[in-house]
Formats: sequence, C-alpha cells, structure tokens
Amino acid sequence: MRPAAVALRQLRSEAEQLGGRLPGLLVEAERVANTVSQGVHGRRRTGVGETFWQYRQYQPGDPAGAIDWRQSARSRHLFVREQEWEAAESIWLWPDQSASMHYRSRNAWPTKRDRALVLTLAVAGLLIRAGERLAALGSGERPRGGQYGFNVLVQRLLEADPATSVAPYQDLPRHARLVLISDFLEPPEALARRLAELNAVGAQVAMLLVADPAEETLDFRGRVLFEGLEGEGRTLIGNVGGIRERYIELYRAHRAHLADLARKHGWQLAIHHTDRPPESALLGLYEMLAPRAAGRH
Repeated sequence: MRPAAVALRQLRSEAEQLGGRLPGLLVEAERVANTVSQGVHGRRRTGVGETFWQYRQYQPGDPAGAIDWRQSARSRHLFVREQEWEAAESIWLWPDQSASMHYRSRNAWPTKRDRALVLTLAVAGLLIRAGERLAALGSGERPRGGQYGFNVLVQRLLEADPATSVAPYQDLPRHARLVLISDFLEPPEALARRLAELNAVGAQVAMLLVADPAEETLDFRGRVLFEGLEGEGRTLIGNVGGIRERYIELYRAHRAHLADLARKHGWQLAIHHTDRPPESALLGLYEMLAPRAAGRH
C-alpha cells in the first residue's frame, strides 16, 4: 500500500475515533461552560449602540451631550449614560490535535487532546452566548455566530488534519483574534516562525499551553523505554533519575522561550495541567479574550 493511502487511512481512523468521543466531550464542555458562566461578567463594553449599559460619573473631556440630566438631578454629581457596544467580534480557534497531544501519564487524567477540545468547545459556547462569531483556524471559512456557527465549528474540528502540530496558515484580516490551545512542543525555530507570521498581520492571540504533569517533572523511576508520538523513534534510558535534572532544565528553557515569544508580540500565555479541573483554565482563557476598547474594533 502506498504511503499516501496509509496516511489517509490513519487520518480517517483518527476522525472516526474523535467522532465517537465527541458526544461525551460536548457534554463535558457544556458542563464546564455552564459552571464558568455563572462567575463571569458579560462581554458588554462601552461603544456605539442603542442598548443602555450603565451610568458613570462625568469626567473632564466627556461631551456635554452625553450627560444624563435626569439621573444627574438626583445627585450632586453629573452622570453620563453609556451604551453597550453592539459589534460582534470574530475569533478563530485552534486546538492542537497532533499525535503528541494524545499523551497522558495516568489513566485517571484526560489526554492533552481531549482537554484541549473540551476547553475549545467550552470557550466557543461562552463566546457564542455573548454574540461573537467563530471559525476554526485553518478552515478558510468566515466566522459565524449562533448555534449554526457552533455546529460548523464542531464539524470543522472533526475534519481537521491531526498531523498539523503548529497553528495552520490561512489568510486573516488585520488584527484578527485567535485562540491557540496546544502543548507547543515544537522546535523553537518552527514556533518562532509561525508566531511571527501571525504577528505580521497584527493578530491578537490568546495562547493556552496544555501539559501533562509528568512532562514537567519526568516523574518516572528506573529503566524506561520512551517512544516518540510523532515519529521521533525510541530511546531506552537505563536510569531516568540520572537525566531528570537536565531534562527539567531543557523543558523549562523551552517554555521560557515560548513565554518570551508571547511577550514579544504582546500576547497572553497561560498554562493548564491536565490533572487540574478545566474550569479554572476556561475562566482564565475567557478573561484573556476580554473585549478590546471600542476604538480598536
């Protein structure tokens, strides 16, 4: 059988396996989203619109026409009536589904891939409820809102190429907003190059690194056979303890490099461990996507 046919069969098998797990992941994502939605503020923001949002005290520089005289008459202070910004944002989402994301060191914990998908679906649900438009990065499609937009996103995640281990390329508008959820275990040069391409179009990126605890600590004992999940081959280590310190040093250096890249581009990076509940990661990710000032839409 030709290599291309073997690869196609493998991709089809991956999609079928994901499709079989998807109902459970959707249920988990909905549960997580419902839990977090009770503790977050809406994504309303000041701007041009017809819907009242709030009163605030008058500040020097505010136009006189913005003063609400009826509300001000009830106090010794002047108050301005603010309207809700009604323009929806467009956000592209990408959960890494490559082979390295299949890893978990304990059966009690989810794979990095399942956790990335749950968080992607959960944040998508929150954003759809807030009236935003979404698309899967790499689909080439325009963002859509509502339940239809959510359903299309789910379908595109099912169809995504699991061999893609870096954020896929597609033409994006200036200042596009992106969510990247991955273990980011790519060569530093590849990471730097792709993130620089996104920065070149002015993209605003929220990055969530998903890690299994064993990846940080190399929490193994004695003689261990390690097998790369992305074709790196096998390595037999006679005494894992003898290399642990050097491994941790290299792992931390890689993460520091990623943090430096995010900082350089003015992006936000958060870290989530698969042994921790997903709710805290979702809340942090949602807050990273807080609406920008009205003048920057």
